[in-house]
Amino acid sequence: MESFQVTAAGPHSRPLDGTVHVGGAKNSALKLMAAALLAPGTSVIHNVPEILDVTVMGQLLTRLGCAVEITQPAGTVTIEVPEVLGWEAPYELVRRLRASIAVLGPLVARCHRASVALPGGDAIGSRGLDMHMAGLRELGAEIRVEHGQVVADVPGTLRGAALWLDFPSVGATENLLMAAVLAEGTSVLDNAAREPEIVDLCRMLVAMGARIDGVGSSTLTIEGVDRLHPVEHVTMADRIVAGTWAFAPAIAGGRITVQGGVAGHLDLVLDKLVDAGAEITTTEGGFTVEVAKRLRSFDVVTLPFPGFPTDLQPFAMALAAVSEGTAMITENVFESRFMFAQELARLGADLHTDGHHAVVRGVPMLSGAPVVAHDIRAGAALVLAGLAGQGTTTVAESQHIDRGYPHFAEVLVSIGADVRRLSSPVA
Repeated sequence: MESFQVTAAGPHSRPLDGTVHVGGAKNSALKLMAAALLAPGTSVIHNVPEILDVTVMGQLLTRLGCAVEITQPAGTVTIEVPEVLGWEAPYELVRRLRASIAVLGPLVARCHRASVALPGGDAIGSRGLDMHMAGLRELGAEIRVEHGQVVADVPGTLRGAALWLDFPSVGATENLLMAAVLAEGTSVLDNAAREPEIVDLCRMLVAMGARIDGVGSSTLTIEGVDRLHPVEHVTMADRIVAGTWAFAPAIAGGRITVQGGVAGHLDLVLDKLVDAGAEITTTEGGFTVEVAKRLRSFDVVTLPFPGFPTDLQPFAMALAAVSEGTAMITENVFESRFMFAQELARLGADLHTDGHHAVVRGVPMLSGAPVVAHDIRAGAALVLAGLAGQGTTTVAESQHIDRGYPHFAEVLVSIGADVRRLSSPVA
């Protein structure tokens, strides 16, 4: 088991300084790899992050019959997709990766059948598949949950349909989009998610020969085609990693240039940091965040894009813990995100949670303590919170962090943080 050990003397005691580079988006690359299943032949995806989740997705695609080559640190994944695909995604792989459910739509479209284990991954709450399944039924699939597997069969062909999502779910939008591109006729997907990662997926699908109108809007019109062809595609920059590095100097103090980060993907987040007292300048190649004093608290309400991202909520809570004033944090996307609050309280944060609300009263300094990372973003936020603490903070189960951040501890060291990886034997 690995952990990260953070040693600090409180916020601004050792200001961060330097440049960090943002690579390809985890939340896009994994879905692009799944989309490659839609076209027999060899697809190449560039700017793929060097993280464990990419390896697991590669193993899953290999199990489905693909030949997968991952070249790091170049960030290239080459996927050779056979004419005849396997259609079973086993539990031992799927349980490690929530994004694995993204193979459901492509398998239904290509194989007209699928058996995909209910996914695992982060402990941040349930992500029901009701909208995925209801939409696939509208497209003509017979689908059910059986022995822990989502099992789908298509008697005949998939046919275009009018689809409506009760909530703009990213995962449901992706699966229904990837199924509809090979369905007969036209599908209209209303209340679709608008995240930049959806736009990136649409860009790849259109390059493969799909016909999609309304990209970037909440209504996608998909005219089905008979066949798609393989492509080369460059993954978009990771806006959550960019946002993480924006919060780092806000929490610990200092000046960080985020090279490759797209400020336009983080408009609301960066605006809130500026209102709180941070200085932010943007360039064509990224942006710089400078914080020389304690910031003012601000309220956060997580919502689908273009709202405040749920993945950045733990960082906002960590910042609120050391800001001036009181903040109300409202989590509308994942009900278990506030497991993070319990760990932050161990560091001395003054907070109270009630349902999907948290009230955080800022204190001048946190106090180092042992804590546990329950998911990718919570783990990274605890490390940054440790930089605003006095003494030593040990973040256990740091393997979660490595699933979303390439070389996280090493990057922090390069900008002046005192962070070390620790390994301990498994009991």
